[in-house]
Amino acid sequence: MNDVRTILGIDIGTVRIGVARSSFPGGIPAPLTVLHNDEELSEKLAQLIAANNVSLIVAGIPRSLSGDDTPQTKYTKQIIDKLRQQLSIKIYEQDEAATSLHAEVELRNRKKPYSKGDIDSLSAVYILEDFMRDNLK
Repeated sequence: MNDVRTILGIDIGTVRIGVARSSFPGGIPAPLTVLHNDEELSEKLAQLIAANNVSLIVAGIPRSLSGDDTPQTKYTKQIIDKLRQQLSIKIYEQDEAATSLHAEVELRNRKKPYSKGDIDSLSAVYILEDFMRDNLK
C-alpha cells in the first residue's frame, strides 16, 4: 500500500496564486506552478489535486508584521471560503507574514532573472514549510 500523499501550499494573491507541493511523510516543499486568480481557479486546483494525489491544501493567511489582519487577510479568507464550497478537500489556514518579501529577497540574492510568478510560488513553499514544521513532526 502506498501511503505517500501530497500537500499543496498556496499563496493567494489578487492576480496570481503561487502553488507549491510536498509529498509526506518526508518530502521537501518545492514550487509547482502559478495559477491565475480567475473564475477557473477551483477547476485548475481540482486538476492539480487529482494529478498529484493531494490530500490537503495549506493556504497562507497574510498578516501584518505585528500579526494583525489586513485588507488582504479578508480577501484571502473569502477566496478560501469559495474554494471550500467548490472543492472536496480540507483547506488548512496557515498564518504567514512577509513570505513574498522573503521570497523576493531570496530570488534577488540568486542573481538570476525571476518573475512575479516565481515570487508567488516560492512564497507558497515557505507557507508549506511552516505548516510541515509545525504540524507533521
